[in-house]
Amino acid sequence: MAYNEKLADRTREIITQTHRDIEEKKMFGGLCFMVNDKMCIGVEKERLMVRLDPARYDEVMEKEGCKPMDFTGKVMKGFVFVNEDVLKTKKQLEYWVKLALEYNKIAKSSRKASGSKKKK
Repeated sequence: MAYNEKLADRTREIITQTHRDIEEKKMFGGLCFMVNDKMCIGVEKERLMVRLDPARYDEVMEKEGCKPMDFTGKVMKGFVFVNEDVLKTKKQLEYWVKLALEYNKIAKSSRKASGSKKKK
């Protein structure tokens, strides 16, 4: 298993409560949820990858289980990893999903790949 499927299912459940324009893409060895054609949130191994407002980056870095996203060896401000250990309750997971969805409203759109399929 390249990514935690249970965490992906829990994340999907929260997103689909409020959004319909969702596409799931396997990337970075995990599963990325594209919302409104924009990279929003993903599950990679046993952690969440959250795209958030870069202006809130320092604030969220203070949260337990939050680490800089350095997937390429370079820290990407505006993206963080959150360890599954601090996502045990629905409320804990909802905090991060809602943070990503909030930024998604103003985030730049990702380029569309040809042949992509939307869910829901």
